[in-house]
Amino acid sequence: MSFVVLLMFIGVLMGTSAHISLTAFTVASAAIAAWLAAFAVREAVARHRG
Repeated sequence: MSFVVLLMFIGVLMGTSAHISLTAFTVASAAIAAWLAAFAVREAVARHRG
C-alpha cells in the first residue's frame, strides 16, 4: 500500500515539475536531497549507537 502511495506522490511531483520554473524545481530538489541526507545520517548514528 505504501509503495502505491509513494508512486502517486512521485507522479504528482513530476507533474508539478513540468509546470514550475527550473529554479524553483532545483531549489525544491536540493531541499529534499538535504532532508534525505540528514535522515540517512541520523539513522546511521542511531544504528551505530544501538
